[in-house]
Amino acid sequence: MSVQRRFAKFLGLAAVGAISIGLAACSSGGDTGSDADSGELTTVGFVAVGPEGAWREANETNVQDTFTKEAGFDLKYAPATNLDQKSQIDAFTSFVDEGVDVILLSATEASGWEDSLERAQEAEIPVILLDRGIEPDDTSLYVTRIAPDNVEVAKEVGAWAVEQFPDGGNYITLEGPAGVGVVNERNEGWNESVEGSDLVQVAAQTANWSAEEGKSVTETLLKANGNDIQLIFAQNDEMGLGAAQAVEEAGLEPGVDVKIATIDGTMAAMEALADGQLSYVHEYNPLFGETALDVVNKTLDGETVESYIIVPSEAFDSAEAAQAVLADRKY
Repeated sequence: MSVQRRFAKFLGLAAVGAISIGLAACSSGGDTGSDADSGELTTVGFVAVGPEGAWREANETNVQDTFTKEAGFDLKYAPATNLDQKSQIDAFTSFVDEGVDVILLSATEASGWEDSLERAQEAEIPVILLDRGIEPDDTSLYVTRIAPDNVEVAKEVGAWAVEQFPDGGNYITLEGPAGVGVVNERNEGWNESVEGSDLVQVAAQTANWSAEEGKSVTETLLKANGNDIQLIFAQNDEMGLGAAQAVEEAGLEPGVDVKIATIDGTMAAMEALADGQLSYVHEYNPLFGETALDVVNKTLDGETVESYIIVPSEAFDSAEAAQAVLADRKY
């Protein structure tokens, strides 16, 4: 059965919904590179984000290490140029013109993908979203999205914050770049949890996922508010680590005078949590290459997959919790 016919069959079977699956279960599913036995490789175009921090490096390396020639795949890796969406759209278009078997897409920006996705659909090339969603979220234009649940993760961070500050407190939010769906989802989850509490947001500002910008933005916001900040919600680890430096340089003690909560769960953040520099770290598990492999095989074989596959992720709320997993941390 040709790839095109298999995809056409898939479109008739695709289910709608969300499902949580374990990575170990995914690794045993599917037909790990069924074309490898015949010597024919399945061509995968990976429209990637590229350099953006430790989480992104772990995620994209994991995908590249999974879709190998030994597994039956020819993975074509196309990272964005300086996080520019146009470079991603150009790479996506090239993959469609080339006639790859499937496209993996990690979008730098949520909007602006309709034309590209429609073109892939016309060419009968299935598209699988990795990590970031698109807006508007038209599930008819892609097979599935594989990612941890940003809204749920941020809700858990917010619930922890409300519990830590029963009498309220002032907080700032360090956000990722404007226009990224992840930022909107993390704001949505956080806001849902803290709404109605006595926590007061005194500022929200982008620090572009950067430790350096996280430090400089936090310095500015601390000065502007007379150091009267009790909590910082950083939407990724790098910004939170930068914030911890700024807090310390302002003569305050991270974890005591100012609690800092972050999302991602990179090695550096877990070490900072173990050292008391951070107060709470929620993992956003980047290691879902095996899940993507399973989905690609099922899709090309015409099997049903869910429209949103949620990657399980853990929360760490103490130095002891961080220390318990540091030895086995893979990223």
